[in-house]
This record gives sequence, structure tokens and C-alpha cells, in this order.
Amino acid sequence: MATSTDARQGKRRHRQPARGPRPYAALDLGTNNCRLLVALPTPSGRLKVIDSHSQVVRLGEGLAATGRLSDAAMERATDAIRACVEKARRHRPVKSKFIATQACRAAENGAEFLAKVRKDLGISLQAITGKQEAKFALMGSLDLIDPEKRFAAVIDIGGGSTEVCFVDARAAVSRGVKGCAARPPILGWASFPFGVVTLTESFASRGPDAYKAMVEHVSQQLEANDAASRFGPLFTDGRGQLIGNSGTVTSLTAVSLNLPKYIRAAVDGVWIDRNAASAASQRLVTATSEERAREPCIGPERADLIVAGCAILDAIWNVWPAERMRVGDRGLREGMLMSMIHEPKRTNGRASGQRRKKAGT
Repeated sequence: MATSTDARQGKRRHRQPARGPRPYAALDLGTNNCRLLVALPTPSGRLKVIDSHSQVVRLGEGLAATGRLSDAAMERATDAIRACVEKARRHRPVKSKFIATQACRAAENGAEFLAKVRKDLGISLQAITGKQEAKFALMGSLDLIDPEKRFAAVIDIGGGSTEVCFVDARAAVSRGVKGCAARPPILGWASFPFGVVTLTESFASRGPDAYKAMVEHVSQQLEANDAASRFGPLFTDGRGQLIGNSGTVTSLTAVSLNLPKYIRAAVDGVWIDRNAASAASQRLVTATSEERAREPCIGPERADLIVAGCAILDAIWNVWPAERMRVGDRGLREGMLMSMIHEPKRTNGRASGQRRKKAGT
């Protein structure tokens, strides 16, 4: 028969919530957007998203002309970061990572802005390198790699920069998420100082002629990088796969599919062939800004920026040709989360030794 103490303890045990995996949180402050993703690790090694937030902040507005982040842009970004941090903290994540990309790397006052965020919001917002961006882009796209191809190029067209990461496709598949988190099979990477925002601001005129000039401008910079001569022939020979996981690629794919509204499940993981992508690009490039804004998967905020994104994608396709591209509706946040979840656990040598001694080993 249970005593009153046993009954009280049983009642307390009954009231305790069942323990489960703790979530992880990732924040990505880009040149145009501030995005948050909160997710739980699943037994299969994937992510279960439990919360997210995305806000256009235009942090890089005017950066190409002045070399500095404007006060208005920094204020917009700070407000968005604050909203993301408050949302993340409500989930009490086991680990969080907050990063900033090209705008903060390139701006003269980028470090000052990061210091002010640390002082005002009490968080460390790290400006990561282009190589780190490339790794996160890869980590978020591992399940999109085709092992039948020898190489894969993961494309991330951002607001202020474009990253291209070349990987050993077969090694990536064989190592899996944990193996790639410890030692990603990156064969080469390149970070280019143009994105949809900076390229748009660099070309005042619009229309087909301006579009051709954009493609030529981007192509010249791509071809000047040794990644063009190193990997270009491999793709020409059909041994390479293109993976695009940026907003440009997903939006263009949605337009090609004539979706009545953007549906992630209809876009993530699909293949788009080059002819279909080119047709969708021409449809957007030849349209007016108002017509693009009425596209259900573009909208007014991306009506002008999508043209620059299409130009970057066209140039990439010229330098690293492939018949089709795998589309991923994921980005740096997913890669950050996968890296945090699967990164090798660091152990304290002294503590490990003490545990072995106590265990008698």
C-alpha cells in the first residue's frame, strides 16, 4: 500500500512534463532580409521547424554608393533582430547562432553596428566569412546532392554577395550529415561581391539592354576567378550538378511552375531545366516593374531585385553549364542548424580522464 509520501511523490512525478529534444535557433542577417529559424532535431537527422520569422530590412540600401550602413537601415535591422531574439528566447533553445553576412563584412561601419547590437541587445552577432557561408549552404543542401554526378556546385545568391561552393558529390553522400559537419568535402569555393541588391543599385537603367549588361558584368567577374577554369570544363563534360538554394532560384522556379501562390512543398527539391529557367527569366525581364509585382510568387518587394537575380543565375549557368538545376528552399539558417546539431562534441580532456578513473578504466 502506498504511503502518503509515496503518493505525493507520484503526483509530483506525474506533473513533470516529459523530457524531449531541445530546439536550436539560427538567425541570418543578410543584405536584404533578417531571418530566424527555430527547429528540433529529428531521429532521422532532419529538422522539424517549430518557429520562424522573416523580415525585409534592406540593411545594404545605399551601401554600394556610400560604403556605409545608413542610420535608417541599421535601425530597421536592429528592430528585426530584437523581434527574432525575443521569439527565439521563448523557446529556450539549447544553442543559438546569430550571423551577419556581406553587408556587415563590406561596410566601413559594419563592426560598429555589430558592437552596438551586442551592447543594446546583449547578443553576439558574428560577421562570417564567405567560406563559412559556403559551408552552411552545403550543410543545408546535402540531401539534394546527386551521387551519380562527380561534383556539385551549391549556389547561394544573396542580397550583397553570391557564394559558390564546389563539393565532391560522392564523398558528401557517403559521409552523411555528421561526417560533413566534421569534415565537409569542399573542393573549392568563391565569394563574389555582387547580389540582387548591390547589382540592382549598380545599374540605374532597366530593360533588356540593361539586363544583358548585368549578365556580362557578372560573367566577367565569374570568369576571372580560377573556379571558372578549374570546374567549368568538368561541368561542360556533364560531370557536375548545380544546386540553387537562394530566393532567386526558388522564386524563378515558382514562376516557371505558374503557381498561384508560393508553396514551399511544390518548390523545394524539384529540378528545373535550363530552358524552363531561361523562359521564366525572359518573362520577368521583359515585364514592367508593375507586372512583376503582380506575379503572385514575386510581389512588390522583389519586383526589381529579381531581375538582377536572374542575371546572376544566367551568368552562373554560362560559366558552369548543366542541363538542369536542383532547387532547394533552404539557406544559411538550415545549414547553421544542421552544423550545430551534428558538429563533433568537444570534450574536456581532464574531465574525461576523471570519468574514466571513476569508472575504473
